[in-house]
Amino acid sequence: MKLIDGEQVLGLRRGYRLQWEPRQDCHVLLYPEGMIKLNASAGWVLELLDGQRCVAAIIDGLAQRFPDVQGLDEDVLAFLEVARGKHWIE
Repeated sequence: MKLIDGEQVLGLRRGYRLQWEPRQDCHVLLYPEGMIKLNASAGWVLELLDGQRCVAAIIDGLAQRFPDVQGLDEDVLAFLEVARGKHWIE
């Protein structure tokens, strides 16, 4: 499988839905068999994954939101590889 690059446009896998869960104070990823509780950074990345923006635009948006974070692009790409490996995104 090809590594994720900045030009790719990704979205949540069919049947998966991201939502804010106030009772747990975090984003969760809902799917037919259950729910995945996400940490803050995973929620920030996945909420920008709309199936229309390329990965580079998502990274740029996060870099503007968190200008002091070093290595953001590598971290986002690594997370997206994990998320794809777990079949959360396509």
